[in-house]
Amino acid sequence: MTTLPSVPAHTRARRRQIQRAKRRRALTIALLLLLGVGVMGVRSLPSPTLRQIQETVWVNHPEPLAMAGGDPYIRALMRTISAAESNTDQPYNVLYGGDMVQKLNRHPDICIEIVAGPNQGNCTTAAGRYQFLTSTWQEKARHYHPKSPSWFGVWGDYSFDPESQDLVVYHWLKDDAAWNLDIPAALREGRLEEVLQRLSGTWTSLGYGIESNSMTARLPRIYEGLLKEELELSASERP
Repeated sequence: MTTLPSVPAHTRARRRQIQRAKRRRALTIALLLLLGVGVMGVRSLPSPTLRQIQETVWVNHPEPLAMAGGDPYIRALMRTISAAESNTDQPYNVLYGGDMVQKLNRHPDICIEIVAGPNQGNCTTAAGRYQFLTSTWQEKARHYHPKSPSWFGVWGDYSFDPESQDLVVYHWLKDDAAWNLDIPAALREGRLEEVLQRLSGTWTSLGYGIESNSMTARLPRIYEGLLKEELELSASERP
């Protein structure tokens, strides 16, 4: 067996220094490449839309309803719908995309371009806590609005104030004929998934529809928390 000559200690140390220097250079190059790709990627991203910005600033807890009283199960459902549709700190004033309107004497009827999803390029008049389209608001207000319209109500200009928004949705959800489903009974039986599926044709962000968003998967958990809160509130208001 041939014996290899031993390498002097200073030579081994020098080799280790060279290897460490090579690794540092390789790491530096890799980091620079990653940084360059990251910068290019950021530059290539489209500017965030108002809808996208809205989805990143959801409030942690859906605002209480403006209306007083009512079935706590329906109240919790209404707040759950708004968690997906308009979960900001001013839900009654929000337009599609996140802009706000202050006058709520009537539906704003402002058509805003849809910037993403299957309806991209069209425009929508969705507004308020439940993102009513103008036509839907006019139709449902005629059936469920608590107040008579103003003298020019022939054009469907019912008040769009927060309490009225709530009451129209509340009575709509309680109308068995409107949904072919007894929603209060279904909620009491724990059939939330069935209810959300039935409503998703109207509020697509509830799931089962065409435009889920960042809140959709959280809705069952949100509902459970809100129901507990509404049941406690209802119990405290009993004489």
